[in-house]
Amino acid sequence: MKKTVLVVMATALLVTACTTTDPYTGDQKISNTAAGAGLGALAGASLGLLAGGNDRRNALIGAGIGALAGGAIGATMDQNEAELRRQLQGTGVSVTRSGDQIILNMPSDITFNIDQDAVKPGFYPVLNSVALVLKKFKQTTVDVFGHTDSTGGDQHNFDLSQRRALAVANYLSGQGVDQRRFAVTGFGKTRPIASNATAAGREQNRRVEIQLSPLT
Repeated sequence: MKKTVLVVMATALLVTACTTTDPYTGDQKISNTAAGAGLGALAGASLGLLAGGNDRRNALIGAGIGALAGGAIGATMDQNEAELRRQLQGTGVSVTRSGDQIILNMPSDITFNIDQDAVKPGFYPVLNSVALVLKKFKQTTVDVFGHTDSTGGDQHNFDLSQRRALAVANYLSGQGVDQRRFAVTGFGKTRPIASNATAAGREQNRRVEIQLSPLT
């Protein structure tokens, strides 16, 4: 039976300062990341993940995956980041660190065909690499966010963004990543990272993001 993952309606993660790796050159751009950040502000956490806000956390801990605490949080996320940067360099996927969270930005032009929600077969090896890291480091939750540009109707964009996020989550789950770690959100056009007034900006806005947060 095909695995499915939890779909959560949410608001966006507030990302302050961060360090980003350029997906094409491998160069790192460093800004002033606040020490001790990592508030774990999952999009939609206030709405709850199932019936209660801690259901996902409780399910994972109940399955024997221990929560992180103290210095182990930063150390574990450092290991996650280093492995993801190694695996994804040159793939077109950027790796961003914000406090104790990691965000992978997957541009839609390399992930999906136009207006489609099926992952391109050529992108499978990239997702396979992500799955390897997720299986190696199990003490994180995985939020998958879908985004579109402003072209098209609001409902269409919302539905497409959610289906794309779900497709990525289902693929990773199918590679053996525990489905209980996932939550999926479609934001449509509401969280642009560039201007929708230009073709280049719209291309940046069409993306899927994977956010890793420590299980605490």
